[in-house]
Amino acid sequence: MLQPVRTVEIFQKQTEPEHYKAGDVIFREGEPGETMFGIIEGAVNLVVDAKVVETIDTGDVFGEGSLVRVNGTRASTAVAQTDCTLAVMDLQKFLFAVQETPMFALEVMYSLSQRLRHFKHPNT
Repeated sequence: MLQPVRTVEIFQKQTEPEHYKAGDVIFREGEPGETMFGIIEGAVNLVVDAKVVETIDTGDVFGEGSLVRVNGTRASTAVAQTDCTLAVMDLQKFLFAVQETPMFALEVMYSLSQRLRHFKHPNT
């Protein structure tokens, strides 16, 4: 089993946080994605086809799928459910974080796999 890495702490070392008010759209489905996010504080709804498919909160990461694909686009719309503080990481910063803390990459992959599993089997 993986030892937890403080993913959001790694994000915070890489960038200045961004702030969103409840209801703000962070990104939209289909847009190009050049950054991923870590939730320092708050909750975010992930919306597909105008339906909330998941709500994530403090400590979670999102937006990583489009970051690691060449010319990737967003698979969902992210909307701040509450006032949020988010750490933002572009590809260059992501690669640096992976180099400095290899477990960070495993934690991001774990998060993505859990999210994909949840979309496929919502009750698990």
